[in-house]
Amino acid sequence: MMIAVEASEKLIDLILANEEIANHAEGCDEEVISAAEREMSIAFPPSYRRLIEKFGTWDIAGEEFLGVYQTPAMGEKVLGSAAETLDARNQYGLPSDLIVAMFDGMGGLIVLDASQPDQQGEYPVLVWNPGSADRESMEKLGDNFGSFALHQCQRAVTSWRESE
Repeated sequence: MMIAVEASEKLIDLILANEEIANHAEGCDEEVISAAEREMSIAFPPSYRRLIEKFGTWDIAGEEFLGVYQTPAMGEKVLGSAAETLDARNQYGLPSDLIVAMFDGMGGLIVLDASQPDQQGEYPVLVWNPGSADRESMEKLGDNFGSFALHQCQRAVTSWRESE
């Protein structure tokens, strides 16, 4: 099994090698990342944190990740994963130990489950459907964010290239 942060590094390389089908911000400094974690009262796992540090937010070949970012229009407000996590908690009852990382395109949220950290501090990647209280029915997509995101993006890039 590939170590999660190594997978994030490979994903960074993949994005940089495919700039024509990728978008990303300039990354986040520790102050902004810490502000996001404080707002959510939960820490990001290392592999997700590494990608946030590098890109802030990013997409490639149609795969969009929330990340963490700020905009001039919104000032100091931390957007992306933290804002969507807080919104989902308020609107849909998202459990407080889940972090929203993506939308699944079918009404569900791709979340990181901080209630189940592994020895490296990584969280499993699950699908949470708004309003669902049954954690047992949540589909598991991956053991950690780095490996999950790399696989998703490799598949998306391959599909994109084959359709050209």
